[in-house]
Amino acid sequence: MRAPSVLRTLAFRIVLVYVTIFAASAVALVAFTYWNTERALDAETDQTIDAEIAGLSEQYQRLGIAGLTDVIIGRSIRGGLGLYLLTDSLKRPLAGNLDSWPDAKARADNFIAFDYERHAGAGFERHRARGRTFALTGGFQLLVARDVDERYKTQRLFTTTLPWTVTLMLVLGLAGGALLSRNLLTRLDSINRTSREIMAGDLTRRLPLTRAGDEFDTLAGNLNRMLERTERLMKGMRTVTDSIAHDLRTPLNRLRNRLEGVLKHLDGDRPEAREVDAAVGETDTLIATFNALLLIAEAEAGVAREAMTPVDLPAVVEGISELYGPVAEEKGVSLELTPSGTARIEGNKSLISQALANLVDNAIKYTPAGGSVRVAVENTSGGIAVSVADNGPGIPPADRARVLERFVRLEASRNSPGTGLGLSLVAAVARLHDAKFELSDNAPGLKATLLFAGRTGRRLVPTG
Repeated sequence: MRAPSVLRTLAFRIVLVYVTIFAASAVALVAFTYWNTERALDAETDQTIDAEIAGLSEQYQRLGIAGLTDVIIGRSIRGGLGLYLLTDSLKRPLAGNLDSWPDAKARADNFIAFDYERHAGAGFERHRARGRTFALTGGFQLLVARDVDERYKTQRLFTTTLPWTVTLMLVLGLAGGALLSRNLLTRLDSINRTSREIMAGDLTRRLPLTRAGDEFDTLAGNLNRMLERTERLMKGMRTVTDSIAHDLRTPLNRLRNRLEGVLKHLDGDRPEAREVDAAVGETDTLIATFNALLLIAEAEAGVAREAMTPVDLPAVVEGISELYGPVAEEKGVSLELTPSGTARIEGNKSLISQALANLVDNAIKYTPAGGSVRVAVENTSGGIAVSVADNGPGIPPADRARVLERFVRLEASRNSPGTGLGLSLVAAVARLHDAKFELSDNAPGLKATLLFAGRTGRRLVPTG
């Protein structure tokens, strides 16, 4: 399993969201502050202009156009940030420090923003100004403005710098997120690698700890204690399993042998002989059930992982087909083996053989005389598929999950010999090998498929 890239980690996504929200919040805060500051400065400039217009208007009322002209000339000579222009009805300049009437459209309140040229040493500089026009009697026009070029340059600097600041903030945030994610990935990769080894059956492995003493170390410590307890329980289960295998299997086999010995000395037509023969059959069923339960327990507990070796699936299928060929022939069922490429997997050969034997045995058992059972090993895009298909009654889709449980037998198979553990064992073997076990329609009949991941190679030669 490939480790996720840094960009796909949860830590990186969290940092990305945080940096994006932080950058958006910072931009909104700075923009709001700048907007309020600009409004305040504009209001201050407008108040200054209105105050000057009020004073000039008073001078005009008292001294007339000649007196207003003298006042404007005096204020223009002083210099500073104040800008003035008095024109006649044709907008020809009469007084002021502006050369011409600006080509700018006034707002409803007669305020305008315009550019003008200002003397700077031996040359001119283009500046930004904000002012207000005022109409006088006789068609005269008065413009009173303030130079706001410094604020305008600050605004342009702000609007130019802000995007780069936000970009740098995002880049640094993403770089920090990538570094944080890389550190987390290193820790997670170590945990995942150890976890895969544990899942493969090595219960002695433990999650690594560091000196950081962080949340990962706390989690790893708790998991290690859990693994130690699990290992003790598994060892206890193995001990119990070995004890049962030794203390129960041997007496059962001895009982069966003794019953067979008694049966040899009895007349086959006597009732006692039939009872002993039935007891032998019941003993065989008990032994089969006992063996199946042990195999299922070993498979589900992962004990059999220790015996994993390279397994040639076609060779196993050939052996099962040869073993059950006479059984199929005796029942009048055709057992077919479909050729395919060689497929090797890492697995427990004994358990895989037992699982395939269960599938073939069930298929022959439920296929009527004249039907066929097809066993195939196929190389598919999803892996190596081993399938057993028959022409029997099949299993309804609603019951296919239930039949994988222990001791479950459908009504149609109540009168057939069996323990109800065959498909349970196959499912346990599939889980042990990380394979998929599927039951599907064969139209008519049932198709049971085990899908493994493995390697392919030479051709499989069909056997008769």
